[in-house]
Amino acid sequence: MMAAKRAAKRAAKRAAKRAAIVGTGLIGGSIGLALRERGWLVVGTDQDEAVAAEALRRGALDAVGPPVGADIVFVATPVGAAAFEARKALAAGARLVTDVGSVKAPIVDAVADRRFVGGHPMAGSEQEGVNGARADLFHNAVWVLTPTDETDDDSLVQIRSVVASLGADVVSLAPERHDALVAMVSHVPHLTAATLMTLADERSEEHRAMLRLAAGGFRDMTRIASGHPGIWPDICQENAEAICSVLDLFIDALGDVRVMVADGDRGALLELLEQARNARAHLPYGLDREVSLAEVRVPVFDRPGELARITSLTTDIGVNIYDLEIAHSVEGGQGVAILVVDDEAMGSLLEALGKQGYAPSSRPLS
Repeated sequence: MMAAKRAAKRAAKRAAKRAAIVGTGLIGGSIGLALRERGWLVVGTDQDEAVAAEALRRGALDAVGPPVGADIVFVATPVGAAAFEARKALAAGARLVTDVGSVKAPIVDAVADRRFVGGHPMAGSEQEGVNGARADLFHNAVWVLTPTDETDDDSLVQIRSVVASLGADVVSLAPERHDALVAMVSHVPHLTAATLMTLADERSEEHRAMLRLAAGGFRDMTRIASGHPGIWPDICQENAEAICSVLDLFIDALGDVRVMVADGDRGALLELLEQARNARAHLPYGLDREVSLAEVRVPVFDRPGELARITSLTTDIGVNIYDLEIAHSVEGGQGVAILVVDDEAMGSLLEALGKQGYAPSSRPLS
């Protein structure tokens, strides 16, 4: 009886979906925990063997080992190593590969394989490394995928499905556009917080009371400066052009603020602060899953890049995709992209698709 149970257990494990994690720190460990909660068999490696062993001990992995025979591989290394590890996983026969780096264009260009889709989960933790890993880290977090015209549509559908199953709000962007936007909302804010924190630290030797006066506003603004510094030189190197462009805009804007303050221009200052407050109040918070849904069917040519164009369009017009698949025609040459979206957003999506030359149809889902 016991032997039969062990054999059944081994058979179940062999039948399970298999994932591999390359880099088992905070993000990689959280992906492992989330996948295992959903029935995946997860193996993983890390450049530091002790980190992989800790990921195994914490339940983020079923076993420590290379991504041989994996259905999907998540490359969760620092940005500088991501393309190399992705190519290595593809060469080893991985069916699907994605990464988690916060810079996309250089990685996507360097991998250039139809089975690879660049990714960036915009989630983090106050804790560093695998000790901060949580299975719910990606719940309602934005997870960007960056398909290109060369991306295999089935690869995009499958990777998107896995990522969405972790609770993430999945959006699609072109790699270069991702890098420009993330420079504004992530990279430059981190450098700004680090600069302000360093300036205050250096002045605290002169004014010993300064850091004791650091109240909520200062602490909130500089909180992200506590992030792990080791990943940032790679990020700044790989996304230097976009980061410098945003830094130039920010420096010019700060110069304008300086003039307002120096000139005592109360009206201009008040206008700036009101605009900032209103914009801050309208930042989105999470994804509302309690919505009425509709199905939109889009006839497409059965060729790479169709889903990349359609999903990028939905991001541009602010429409969330709750589910996505592509049905291939048995005759070949054509297919149908099937999107499940918010019923209230259906009209704007149909209009946008029509302007791009598509002929979509739709129906509400009860």
